[in-house]
Amino acid sequence: MVTAILFLMLATISLILGYYLRKYIAEKKTQDAEERARFILQQATREAEDKKRAAELEAKDLMYRLRQEFEQQTKDRRQEILNLEKRLAQKEENIDRRMDLLEKKEKDAESKLESLKRQEEALRQKEIQLHALINEEKERLQKIASLSVEEARQILLNRLNEELNNEKAVLIKRQEEELRAVAEKKAAEIISLAIQRCAVEHTVESTVSVVTLPSDEMKGRVIGREGRNIRALEMATGVDVIIDDTPEAVTLSCFDPVRREIARLSLEKLIADGRIHPGRIEEVVEKTKKELEEKIKEEGEKAAFEAGVDNLHPELIKLLGRLKYRTSFGQNALQHSKEVSYLVGVMASELGLDFKLAKRVGLLHDIGKALDHQVEGTHAKIGADILKKFNEPQEVIHAVEAHHEETEAKSFYAVLAVAADAISAARPGARRETLETYIKRLEKLESIANLFKGVDKSYAIQAGREIRVIVQPEKISDNDAIALARDIRKKIEEGMEYPGQIKVTVIRETRAIEYAK
Repeated sequence: MVTAILFLMLATISLILGYYLRKYIAEKKTQDAEERARFILQQATREAEDKKRAAELEAKDLMYRLRQEFEQQTKDRRQEILNLEKRLAQKEENIDRRMDLLEKKEKDAESKLESLKRQEEALRQKEIQLHALINEEKERLQKIASLSVEEARQILLNRLNEELNNEKAVLIKRQEEELRAVAEKKAAEIISLAIQRCAVEHTVESTVSVVTLPSDEMKGRVIGREGRNIRALEMATGVDVIIDDTPEAVTLSCFDPVRREIARLSLEKLIADGRIHPGRIEEVVEKTKKELEEKIKEEGEKAAFEAGVDNLHPELIKLLGRLKYRTSFGQNALQHSKEVSYLVGVMASELGLDFKLAKRVGLLHDIGKALDHQVEGTHAKIGADILKKFNEPQEVIHAVEAHHEETEAKSFYAVLAVAADAISAARPGARRETLETYIKRLEKLESIANLFKGVDKSYAIQAGREIRVIVQPEKISDNDAIALARDIRKKIEEGMEYPGQIKVTVIRETRAIEYAK
């Protein structure tokens, strides 16, 4: 009985203890769960706040970038508007200038018309006087010489014809002098206007390029074992690679500027890459050639776009791009072509000619220089042959062929091309040459001409592109002048080195002067 009671008491106590133990464990788990939930909630809250801050920062950064882009776009638009305003102002100035010229022409025409009316009235009065004189002369002749009416009429008509011929000669000479003065003034205005609008910088002419090395140790890697790298580079590019005592520099020498540029770019890539061996050199050179071809094409398209010349054959565009790497006395050939295009266009518009055709002539006038290292002949003749091949207009072909006066200029466009080419080459700042060398060449040119008998004076003009020789007319005949020009030309070719060509003009003039007192 006691055992049963003890058992019941133990069971009761066990149940009570189990209940409280389970309750304690449950409460403990609940507290742990709550703490874990609070921790997770806090962590989630922190993460949410971090993401919120990151999102705010991103939004601020985006807003800043958008604001910068907007400000840059606004600035670009403002600059475009300013450029447009400048162009409009220039156009307004041109229009005003043309209006002034038109008004001036109208006034000149009115004054000439009034002068012609006065001359017509004077001629009418003279005609009346002549009729009266004829009648008087007729009566006098009949009385004095007892001539017939027909004989008297013939004498009077002959005398009248002589007087009228004299008056016509005087009037024609006066009109020619006036027209010549007006034409010279107008030509000077057009040329000065074209020069005013054109001022382009020049670059230095060079037949060598210098590649900078990071250190003198790189020279050995460029040369390679037993010189194999340098030989591979020279064979792949066709240039001379000169490695001397110049610190941290390699010199590339070649008469072809395109090949020299390929070699320069290839060597710079090899130095930057660090892997220099014959196989790598050939790979880099081929890649550079393709890249430069694309660049040449882009330069040609850019030049054509800037000059406003369209519908050019793709091969002509490539040849045009090659001119970027061609120079003459420091003047870049492509820049010179664009400048001549602009000058010819300005002068053609002032003269009422085809503006687009004139600009096409100017842009393509030196296209032969892109191949003058590869093809025999002058660049004018080479250029004309190239344009014939690509079916350019006949006016363009003739102007290109005649722009150095190797062929007689038979069109206005050819004459304008000659003038614009001379302006671009001879204007101050266009070409760079030491003063001493320039003066020596001019002096030598004049001294060669002065060596010949019968030469009175000689003048080197057009920056040494032309020599004008004035001879003594009593010692040199017209036929001798032709032979003298040929002899001077041969002497210049034998005794001088010069770019392009030199025009030899022999002037023989005989003057008869009398003074009326």
